[in-house]
Amino acid sequence: MKWLQEFKAFAVRGNVVDMAVGIVIGAAFGKIVSSIVADVIMPPIGLLIGGVNFSKLAITLKDAVPATADAPARAAVTLNYGNFIQTVIDFTIIAFAIFMLVKGINTLKRKEAAKPSAPPTPTPEVLLLTDIRDILKKS
Repeated sequence: MKWLQEFKAFAVRGNVVDMAVGIVIGAAFGKIVSSIVADVIMPPIGLLIGGVNFSKLAITLKDAVPATADAPARAAVTLNYGNFIQTVIDFTIIAFAIFMLVKGINTLKRKEAAKPSAPPTPTPEVLLLTDIRDILKKS
């Protein structure tokens, strides 16, 4: 039972839970960016370069073989470089978005650190002079 208690203590620690939330949000963010790239960005780019659908770009290394009485059909062997191009663009956009997010967070942290702290407590001499000034104002 001791290992179960240790696991529970490990799992409910703040940084483990934060990491899990970050991974789930990151995966969802990745799907959103992939959709933006595949459905919004790549079609106009493909249209600009002659109506090319990047996901269909491939080099056929070996043609498909139709089924015969002696052997089953074999699919074509292809090198799908269009999917690779799309994945590289996905990665670049995700990396840029994360960079901008981290840059924004760092800017906020710098502004927070630059805020002036509370003024230092006055020295006993300054307090004494303040008291003397206040007494002189009253008289």
